[in-house]
Amino acid sequence: MNSRRETTTSDFSQGPVWKIILAQSVPLMAAQIVHLLYNIVDRIFIGHMPGGNGAIALTGIGLCFPIITIIAAFTSLLSYGGAPLFAIARGAGEDERAEKILNQVAFQLLCCSVVIALLSYLFRKPVLYLFGASDQSFPYADDYLLIYLAGTAFSMLSTGLNSFINAQGFPRHGMMTVTVGAVTNLILDPLFIFVFRMGVQGAALATVIAQFVSFFWVMRFFFSDISLFHFRRELRAPDPVLLKEIVSLGVTGFIMQGTNSLVQIACNVMLRMYGGDLYVGIMTVINSIREVMSLPCQALTQGSQPVISYNYGARLYSRIRAAIRFNTVAAGIYTMAAWLIVIFFPRQLMAIFTEDPAMIDAGAKALFIYFFGFVFMTLQFTGQSAFTATRCVKRAVFFSLFRKVIIVVPLTFFLPVYFGTDGVFLAEPISNVIGGLACFITMILTLYRKFPADGEPMPENA
Repeated sequence: MNSRRETTTSDFSQGPVWKIILAQSVPLMAAQIVHLLYNIVDRIFIGHMPGGNGAIALTGIGLCFPIITIIAAFTSLLSYGGAPLFAIARGAGEDERAEKILNQVAFQLLCCSVVIALLSYLFRKPVLYLFGASDQSFPYADDYLLIYLAGTAFSMLSTGLNSFINAQGFPRHGMMTVTVGAVTNLILDPLFIFVFRMGVQGAALATVIAQFVSFFWVMRFFFSDISLFHFRRELRAPDPVLLKEIVSLGVTGFIMQGTNSLVQIACNVMLRMYGGDLYVGIMTVINSIREVMSLPCQALTQGSQPVISYNYGARLYSRIRAAIRFNTVAAGIYTMAAWLIVIFFPRQLMAIFTEDPAMIDAGAKALFIYFFGFVFMTLQFTGQSAFTATRCVKRAVFFSLFRKVIIVVPLTFFLPVYFGTDGVFLAEPISNVIGGLACFITMILTLYRKFPADGEPMPENA
């Protein structure tokens, strides 16, 4: 047996599944919480900028979200596609294939980052106005985006390759990737924004420096003896067959992030039309709160993916069933608790990001509507992660599209005609209920119940 394959931390076929998932998820959760500080801390400090410009500055930052999300989508296309294949190869003992997947993803992340940054820079003005900018909010959005784009390569490589650190069974190292960057951002943000009075430009510069620190940490890991797999020049040349596999599986993550961008654009446009810049700023705050509230559930299901993929490659299907059951129960308990927090403390949550009384008043009502039925997101997360980890690409893609493109976007344009700005916020809970139930029920019927006994091949119609 290959000595690289078996270590006490990277063999996911031994021990209680729930403990392994938590061992993967808790450091990942901590890392993602810290990672949120990259953007959340920016928004908090910007919302409290001196001079009374915090509200309109938040609106400007919100207009950049779709572009930032597109960058994340292309990162997901490669990392979400490569990491499960990498884990499956490890589970099957195919170390050479695993190392080639790592190298292919790393090189393509670098190439994509250069192209995306260049195109975003050249077309930023018409794109920002298309996304709902006004003459008042555009300068803030432009100032932030100009500097933020300089860190595109650092962001994509550190985030994308961190999945391969976790998939090797080193979640604590993965946690440190974002921890070192976020701590840097936390220190530099108030320094640049308030001491040097750089405003949104200072927030963007702090983020870029933090992204570079995270990138440096990732490179340090892969060039060390700790990593089980390393970069090799001869494996970087594009392999069309392997890249097709990576992209085919990663298209799920790409669509999830890409449709998030589409939803953000639709919301900004309709809120600008029916409520003005104030409501675009409110959506910026709601997106921030949603990211925080969704994070533990996402970390749990993402942390389980390499575990599920590994056992899928090893044909240990009973362990996959156990992982899916654990995800459903644990995520369900958490999302119910998060929903109750939003219901009882909406004004306090809004006040974290802004001092504007009008934004707090209107935002508290919007939060109550937007998070109604949040518990149903458990079903979407659990079903989606199971499909992705077991290479059920078509189903994973369909349900990514179904919830956002088929449900949320049309409702975002349709409901405001009758309910005004409330209609924009209503689209989310409706999609959570319909999309979550459809995804989870399909996963149970077409995947969970089709797993054979351990060691047997999957049926062809599964």
